Amino acid sequence: MKLLFKSGIPPPTVEFIDSEFKRRYDSMMRMVLRLHAPAHVYNLNAGLYFMRSFKLIVPGLIGFCLLLSGCQGNMFQQQNTAPPAFSSVAAVRLNFRYEADVPAPTSDANKIAAEERNASVQADFDANRPFELLDRTLSSPDKKRVLAVYRHLADVQSEYRLDMYSPDGKLVKKLTSDTMAVHFPDTIVWSPDSATLAFVAMIRVSQTPAVSPTGTPGPANTAANTQTPSAANTNTAADNSNIDAASPTPPSAPTPAAPTGILTFRTEQIYTCGADGTGVKALTENEGLIYFYYAWSPDSSMLVALAATALEWKRLEIISGSKAEAMTPQGRPRIIEKNGRERRLDDNQTPVRPRWSPDSSKVAAAFDNQVRIYDAGGTNSTQAAIPLRNQLLISSQAYDRDQQRKLQASNENTDVNAQPAAEPLSTLPDPGLLVSFNPIVEIAWPADDLIYLQTAYLKRMKNEADSVRSFSRWHRLVLTAQVQTPAKQ
Repeated sequence: MKLLFKSGIPPPTVEFIDSEFKRRYDSMMRMVLRLHAPAHVYNLNAGLYFMRSFKLIVPGLIGFCLLLSGCQGNMFQQQNTAPPAFSSVAAVRLNFRYEADVPAPTSDANKIAAEERNASVQADFDANRPFELLDRTLSSPDKKRVLAVYRHLADVQSEYRLDMYSPDGKLVKKLTSDTMAVHFPDTIVWSPDSATLAFVAMIRVSQTPAVSPTGTPGPANTAANTQTPSAANTNTAADNSNIDAASPTPPSAPTPAAPTGILTFRTEQIYTCGADGTGVKALTENEGLIYFYYAWSPDSSMLVALAATALEWKRLEIISGSKAEAMTPQGRPRIIEKNGRERRLDDNQTPVRPRWSPDSSKVAAAFDNQVRIYDAGGTNSTQAAIPLRNQLLISSQAYDRDQQRKLQASNENTDVNAQPAAEPLSTLPDPGLLVSFNPIVEIAWPADDLIYLQTAYLKRMKNEADSVRSFSRWHRLVLTAQVQTPAKQ
C-alpha cells in the first residue's frame, strides 16, 4: 500500500507479510479517516489515501499500528461475559450481601445424625467381650464398615479404643494399640468416600492391656456377694447331677491382639487409617498442640481442624472452672492434607467450627461478629474478612423492636402483623441495649453462594440443667464474584 499526498512528496512504501495484519491495518485506516478530517478524500477501490495533514496523522497511525501488532486477540471481538466458576474465584474477589433473620438452612451436610448402636456389634461385645464396654458405633457412608468405640473396664472413663467391624458383627481388625487413648469420640469422622477414617488420640495415661476373655483374667470383683450360702450350695438339678451354675459360656472366638508400633504423643493428635483398619498413622505430629475438631472436605482430600496449645487449653479450663462453666475450647483454624502438610489459616482463636464450601475450594470460619473465607488450595491462596458488626447491630435493633411490638400487641389484643413505619437511622444502636445482639455461634455452607450464620446467647454450665441458650437467630450471606476487567497484555 502507498500513501499519496497532495503536496507531491513521495510517500513511504509499506509492505505487508501477514495478511491478517494488512486486514487490520486497512480497517484501522478507514476508521481514522472517517473520524479525523471531513476534508479527507480516499479511494477504497484503488487503495489510495489522500490527506491534508501528514504531520498530525502519521505519528498516531504508527503508534496505533504498534499497539495493534502487539495484541494477541482481536480487539473488535466480543468478550465472553459468562460468570466464572465459584471454585476459580479467589476468596478476596468475592462480594457479599447480608440478609438478616432468615429461616434456618434446611439441610446441613456437616451435621451427622446420631447413630444407633449396630445390633450385631453389640451382640459380639455381649457374648465375647464381657470386660469391655461398647460406647457407640459409627458406620461408613457406604455402609460396608462399622467402627466400634469402646473402653475397657479398667480404662479411664474419657479414654477409648477403636475396632473395625463388618456390618454383620464380625471383627475385622483392632485399630488402636494398648498405648493409645482415643479422645473426643464425638468428633470421629469418616471421609465422604468411605476410604479413610480420622480420629484424635494420644498416649494412654494408664497402661492397661486389652483383655481377652479366654485367657487373661479381668479386674478384681469388688462387688459384695449377696448370694446366701445355702442358696449357693443347693443343687437344683432334677437328676441330682453336679452342675456348676456359675460357669460362663465359652466365647466363639478369641479377641485378636491389639496392634503395636504406632507412634503416640503427649497431646492429642489427628490419626487416620484405611477402611479395612490398616495403615494407622499420625497425620499431625505437633506435640504441644491439641487438635479437638476436624472435618473432611467434600472431595475427601483434606481436613480442616481447630487446634490450641496445651497452655491455652489449661488456661481455659481454669477460667471456666472458676465460673462453674463447662469449658468451651477455642482454637486456630488450619488445613491438613492427607500427606501431612499443614497450613494455619489464621492467628485468631475461635470456638466456632469452620465449614467447607460444597466444592471443597474454600473454608469459612467465624470470629465473634466476623466471617472469614479462605482459599483451600493453590499456590497464591487468599483470604477475605467480612465484618458484620454494623449489620448485626442494625438488624438486632429491628428484631428487638419487632419483638417488643408483638408483645405489646398481644397484651392490647391488636393486630400483631401490622408493620410500623420505618424510622430513619442516624447513628448505630448501643449494643448494651440490644438483647438479641450476640456473637456468631455456628455457621453452615449448604450452597456455593450461600453461607448461613447463627447468632445466639450461649452459656454452657457444668450442670447441664443450668445451661442457657436464647435469642437464636439465623442470618445469611449471598456471595457473588466481583467483575474483573481483562488483564493487560
